[in-house]
Amino acid sequence: MLKPAHDVGIVGYGAYVPRFRLPASEVARVWTDGTGGLPIKEKAVAGLDEDTLTMSVEAARNALARAQIDVTQIRAVWVGSESHPYAVKPTSTIVAEAIGAAPFTQAADLEFACKAGSEAIVMGMGIVGSQMGRYVLAIGMDTAQGRPGDALEYTAASGGAAFIVGPAEESVAVYEAALSHVTDTPDFWRRAYSHYPSHGHRFTGEPAYFEHVVSAGQELMQELGTQPSDYKYVVLHQPNTKFPQRAAQILGFQPEQLKTGLLVPVIGNTYAGSSLIGLTAVLDEAQPGDRILMVSFGSGAGSDAFSIRVTDKLNEVRDRAPRTQDYIARRKLIDYATYVRYRHKLQMN
Repeated sequence: MLKPAHDVGIVGYGAYVPRFRLPASEVARVWTDGTGGLPIKEKAVAGLDEDTLTMSVEAARNALARAQIDVTQIRAVWVGSESHPYAVKPTSTIVAEAIGAAPFTQAADLEFACKAGSEAIVMGMGIVGSQMGRYVLAIGMDTAQGRPGDALEYTAASGGAAFIVGPAEESVAVYEAALSHVTDTPDFWRRAYSHYPSHGHRFTGEPAYFEHVVSAGQELMQELGTQPSDYKYVVLHQPNTKFPQRAAQILGFQPEQLKTGLLVPVIGNTYAGSSLIGLTAVLDEAQPGDRILMVSFGSGAGSDAFSIRVTDKLNEVRDRAPRTQDYIARRKLIDYATYVRYRHKLQMN
């Protein structure tokens, strides 16, 4: 279990979801003539002028609006993603420059499939908890990736969230502890120069998602001496609608504990931002004293579990920036052809 020497928490948080939505029925219309079941209702799609970088800046500005801190005191800017816009050139330095945190800050881009954002938070807990720095900006953000016609195309979406990790006394929610569970499980990968990721089909559930999410959640609760009834909310990684519901049930949670943070039916799987954006939705309505269990998952494979306790400060800062549901409500439907153009799926050379 990872518990910092000095208590740390979330000083500010912010989400960003693009306005464009591709209905799952559109994907089915093109590839299966409309037959078969649909895993979600629709997914968020980044526009022509949006990518992981621009969306990270928007989420970071929302987090800063809630935190209202001196941005020059941010000692690290870390961006976790599967879809950094450059193969060689960091996203994090551009984000740091855009928000005014440069030049005297540490910056790095992180990768670990869908848990790249949560590992940035774990690292931030270490920096702030050891008092090497007062604040760390941790971001999980992605754009839609999925081979045309593949099952991933129904759910692979765009969006994510940003968190400013700082001292507990300034925080809207405190990290009680974290725990990571990793193995070498080849359920999902993308080799260099490959345009789309590949996945191991039957390996994506067991021994990948369920083994890591359930084990990390169970082990953290065991080491803390807590149980599902001690938590008001549970937030799990959301590759589809079925996996998080089943994992929550295995862990012993009730459906109502998961409901607020389950966003995948209407925005899809935002990869590195999936569990993080679910957490922002929970923080948008949680009350002081509520406890939250959050467990991320990244293929390859691993999970980060967090036990979080909401403080009195949350009600003071919540409405300083758009809520996650505000972004979900702001939607414009597009057809499959527009989606292909926006996501550059038609390669001309």
